[in-house]
Amino acid sequence: MLNFKVEQNEKTNFPHYWEVCVGSCHAYTALREDYREQLIKAHNELGFKYVRFHGLFDDEMSVCIENFDFEGNSQGITYNFINIDKIIDFLLQIGMKPFLELGFMPSCLASGNGRIFVYGGNNSMPKYDKAWEELISRFIKHIIDRYGESEVETWFFEVWNEPNLPLFFSGSQEDYFHLYEMTARTAKKIDSKLRFGGPATSYNSWIPEMIDFCEKNNVPLDFVSTHHYPTDDPLWKSGLDIKEFFKQTGGKETDYHRGILKEMTARTKQESKNYPLYYTEWNVSAMLGDTIHDEPYAAAMVAKTLADNDGLVDGYSFWTFSDIFEEQSQKSGVFHGGFGLQTVDGVEKPVYRIFEIFHELGTKRIKVESSQSSTTEVLAAQKGNDLQVLVYNHNVPSEPIETEEVKIDLGTDHGSNESIPIMPTQ
Repeated sequence: MLNFKVEQNEKTNFPHYWEVCVGSCHAYTALREDYREQLIKAHNELGFKYVRFHGLFDDEMSVCIENFDFEGNSQGITYNFINIDKIIDFLLQIGMKPFLELGFMPSCLASGNGRIFVYGGNNSMPKYDKAWEELISRFIKHIIDRYGESEVETWFFEVWNEPNLPLFFSGSQEDYFHLYEMTARTAKKIDSKLRFGGPATSYNSWIPEMIDFCEKNNVPLDFVSTHHYPTDDPLWKSGLDIKEFFKQTGGKETDYHRGILKEMTARTKQESKNYPLYYTEWNVSAMLGDTIHDEPYAAAMVAKTLADNDGLVDGYSFWTFSDIFEEQSQKSGVFHGGFGLQTVDGVEKPVYRIFEIFHELGTKRIKVESSQSSTTEVLAAQKGNDLQVLVYNHNVPSEPIETEEVKIDLGTDHGSNESIPIMPTQ
């Protein structure tokens, strides 16, 4: 028997930081009707406020295209933000906002031919700095003209995605810092109140270096952003290249320990100094095709993670709201281990339900005491005059987990202790 006591006189603020943002497939899919239906549902039922996606400047978005005559002579570049407008218009209409990741590189501006994913994002630096600055300047002026300064100043702007991985960025750390600097400076010349941040790295990487670079060179930095997954832990330990790591593990690596995401977050919070910290990607596994994405395990791990990271982050963007996801082509089958909260047909997974439960929690957290150590934990919250109690049982796949009986002292004069069996989630 596990004993817990709810200390109703000890309360702290409990902001729903996990609802700030949610991830999605690349920008072009936001023009699809089924994508939009699922995002509306996630917004209405789970409370997500912003959405983040790759590929804003990809060729398929027709943002920046070089024109040629019949003899192959360049006729200059045409800028076209119609597809971006359609996406942002939709987001604002449903009560959401964009968390804009500025990338990848339009082919006509690119210094190289490296491509990522089936939709062909270019992962290189610009051939000429001024050409990139021109694109950023035109884009920022356009969205301010269309939506107004006061609206655009509420959005977030990241530069690129995971530039520490060669898969996503062919340049060096120095190259990325230069790309970030000229992007942020160009945008801030137009509106100094725009919110820019980075480095949007995987594995909680480059944060001290990014802050040091920006502070030494007086480069605008309004927030720190990075990504992590529990499966990052064994990748660090292995010393393998990420592609070789994925090849050897087959997307099934589980050699990490319980609570690893809190440990990563706490360290990153310290490294971020006083800058707001946004995790713009996270999930229970970094492996597309890992079946735990579709299982009750994911719900229990998310419950523990959201409870653990309270007070450590300003935003925590789950990757992703749907299995409408085309990075390695759209996968077949209802349950195929996709990252999403919903299947491609909109079926809610167990992990969707835990976000639904957390959305219903109040914004005051109540302290819960226990003298015993277990994989079972209790979270208590207050919503209006209601006391809410959530019990979850989580351990990593490689470790044992047992059915537990739990006794909860609600700490009320008229209430009684509740004894309930808690089933394992694996």
